[in-house]
Amino acid sequence: MFKQILGKLPKKTSAKFWDNGESQTPDNNNQGGDEVLSQRSSSNGDTLDCVSFDVLPRLRDVSISEKQELFLKKLRLCCVVFDFVAEPQQNFKEKEIKRQTLLEVVDYVISSGNGKFPESVIQEATKMISANLFSDPHRQWKNKTSEALDLEEEEGSLNPSWPHLQIVYEFLLRIVASPNTDPKISKKYIDHTFVLKLLDLFDSEDPREREYLKTILHRIYGRFMVHRPFIRKTMNNILYDFIFETGKHSGIAEFLEVLGSIINGFALPLKEEHKLFLTRVLIPLHKLKCLPNYHQQLSYCVIQFVEKDCKLADTVIRGMLKYWPVTNSSKEIMFLNELEEILEATQLTEFERCMIPLSRQIAQCLSSSHFQVAERALYLWNNDHVTNLVRQNSRIILPIVFPALEKNGSSHWNQAVKNLTENVLKVLSDTNPDLFEECLRKFQEDQQKAEDTKKKNGETWKQLEEIVASMAK
Repeated sequence: MFKQILGKLPKKTSAKFWDNGESQTPDNNNQGGDEVLSQRSSSNGDTLDCVSFDVLPRLRDVSISEKQELFLKKLRLCCVVFDFVAEPQQNFKEKEIKRQTLLEVVDYVISSGNGKFPESVIQEATKMISANLFSDPHRQWKNKTSEALDLEEEEGSLNPSWPHLQIVYEFLLRIVASPNTDPKISKKYIDHTFVLKLLDLFDSEDPREREYLKTILHRIYGRFMVHRPFIRKTMNNILYDFIFETGKHSGIAEFLEVLGSIINGFALPLKEEHKLFLTRVLIPLHKLKCLPNYHQQLSYCVIQFVEKDCKLADTVIRGMLKYWPVTNSSKEIMFLNELEEILEATQLTEFERCMIPLSRQIAQCLSSSHFQVAERALYLWNNDHVTNLVRQNSRIILPIVFPALEKNGSSHWNQAVKNLTENVLKVLSDTNPDLFEECLRKFQEDQQKAEDTKKKNGETWKQLEEIVASMAK
């Protein structure tokens, strides 16, 4: 793909990058055939005051013995960072030269042979990546975007530096995934500091950037086993901060997607630290108001835990009941969707531990005036596994949910809910007719008692009004 879009670069054209955006021609004294590359920058490579260079020849145009050194020179050239935010209209020619050079180094990594990359290549590659991804202009764009979102409550924006950043991310992905990259050498440069800065970028408002970061983190976690505990711990800390402090982060869905793959690979029996992650991070994530942004990924992670260890079903269900939404109907529907998937993986023993509080919550959902909530709760009876769990504990569950079902069937405003309720009542009646009749008699008695109490209270209030009226005369 990259070979098709590589542009032709002039071999002898000279250019000079200045921090004020001006382009100057090179000194006429430099007329030799050798390429010159010099730069003056800060020690971390993030800010570049001036870079003067002659455009380097293409890698395919030099001999094999010269390719590695030329590749290193091109990596150093790509350390130049342009400010696309403050100076979007400047240095068009230089930006295009850098873009073409980035494409060329990516193509070199893709088409490299079977030999391992030497340490010097890994070192320069990580320097170039750090200069572009962890640079001041990139961080400033993140800060400005976050401030704008706080003020205007918009949904995200696109990074103006993406024409360069996309290729840098692609280069990082290719380096990490390449069989020519030796993890034993690379871990010296792709270290904890590098990983920490990479994880910090997940808060980007640009979904394209987060998608690349997610894929790269997958690869790093898979190839660098030494970093796995650190990555999990750092992600936990970011999620703790999101849950209990800020409530704001753009990359939670991507984090959870990565964690879903990690959880899928957990060995059995589950370690205590993994169970704590479920109870202290995943379950509390249900309480945030921005749950719709990441609920699909969160639900997958939770279900993975229950499928790996069915004894966790009681913990998960009780945790969901703790954070069950009260006034947010759309979140309530999400909870019901997730609950059904969890119940499908729940065994009878675990279900019996939480069936009473769970049945009470389901009864409340059945009684909801929001027809979609009531409808979604009724659909639980379409699930064979859930119906089987209910049938085996019908003497406990049916008396709890029957009043809500009976009221729906007679007085709910939505006809679809009425029809579904009649179907559920018929199933319950056919399953255990004696218990159904018993519940129906109990419901009718309770209704009669409620009416008698209401009538008595009305008469009492009427007497009080008459007494007050007589005293006023």
